[in-house]
Amino acid sequence: MEEYDMNEIVGSANILFVVLDALRYDVAQEEFDAGRLQNFQKFLPPKGWEKCHSPGSFTYPAHKAFFAGFLPTPLLGAKSRLFAAKFQGSMSTTSNTYAFEEHDFISALRNIGYRTCCIGGVGFFNKTTNISKEFPSLFEESHWTSDLGVTSKNSTELQFNLASKWLKKTCERFCLFINVSAIHQPNYFYCRQENKDDLESHAAALRYVDKQLPILMDAIDNKGDTFCIFCSDHGTAYGENGFWGHRNAHSSVMEVPYTHFLNKGLH
Repeated sequence: MEEYDMNEIVGSANILFVVLDALRYDVAQEEFDAGRLQNFQKFLPPKGWEKCHSPGSFTYPAHKAFFAGFLPTPLLGAKSRLFAAKFQGSMSTTSNTYAFEEHDFISALRNIGYRTCCIGGVGFFNKTTNISKEFPSLFEESHWTSDLGVTSKNSTELQFNLASKWLKKTCERFCLFINVSAIHQPNYFYCRQENKDDLESHAAALRYVDKQLPILMDAIDNKGDTFCIFCSDHGTAYGENGFWGHRNAHSSVMEVPYTHFLNKGLH
């Protein structure tokens, strides 16, 4: 995957950060290899997603790490991090890393003039409790309704339409974060009526997200150069070795898909 000097990106390009909550690496790559991700394939490298380790086994610790600059780590070892809070002894902070004094890169971007927006998905973004207000509070604007959450079959379409509307009215350089909720359980309704999630419905949910992707990327195209990050925060186990769900260290949970790229957009 192409490496970038983030000190050249930050200040000259917009930032789009999309977390595909609960997406497993193996399912994401299998769907790519089978040619069933027609829209993601326009942006992914020829071999597909990069396999990485998540810094957390569920949404809260993973995002806490993400916003501090600890994005998923490649399986072959830590590369130069894109963003990093300044601290002594970091082996993955290099001359290509955008290092900041703040405790999170969202605040750092805000402080240099980026317009920041969070479009929430899973419960840690619903702003109904103190813990679920923490991440949205990093942003100047934040949005969440139950229609954007995990029980809504149309959540990604609604999230990306909201993002498109926000982008149309935003004139400043921006950092837009979206927590995509569709793949997180429950996801059975993407392929069946009964209330049972499995690998089949997990994959069907990803295909649903893929179908909605043009809504977002067409809007991004109209905003000029945008550095895009797509990844998962953790996976989900469906009975492998007796493990179910997440908050465990099974490979189906800790191995996540990742990609980043510079979208040149329309000028």
